[in-house]
Amino acid sequence: MAIICCFKVQPSEEMTVDEFKAWLRQFDEDHDGRISREELKEALQSLRIWFRWWKARQVMKEADSDHTVHVDDAKEIAKLVSYAQKHLHMKIYNNW
Repeated sequence: MAIICCFKVQPSEEMTVDEFKAWLRQFDEDHDGRISREELKEALQSLRIWFRWWKARQVMKEADSDHTVHVDDAKEIAKLVSYAQKHLHMKIYNNW
């Protein structure tokens, strides 16, 4: 008998970009590999951030360069990481 343990990745005070991506992936409810505004709002809710609906809108405005209303490529993820570092005070470091 195999024991399978599933757990949610929670952002710590410091994390790498890969850890940030893994944390964010758990909110990809439709498993399409993209993060929508609603999924981003859920991620912000898990951090107990005030005005998460407004912040999700602000993040999308800044990170979604192709205006698809999804964060869906490496360039947009990099913008999301930058936003999280500057405005959400998350400490996210480049992978070594």
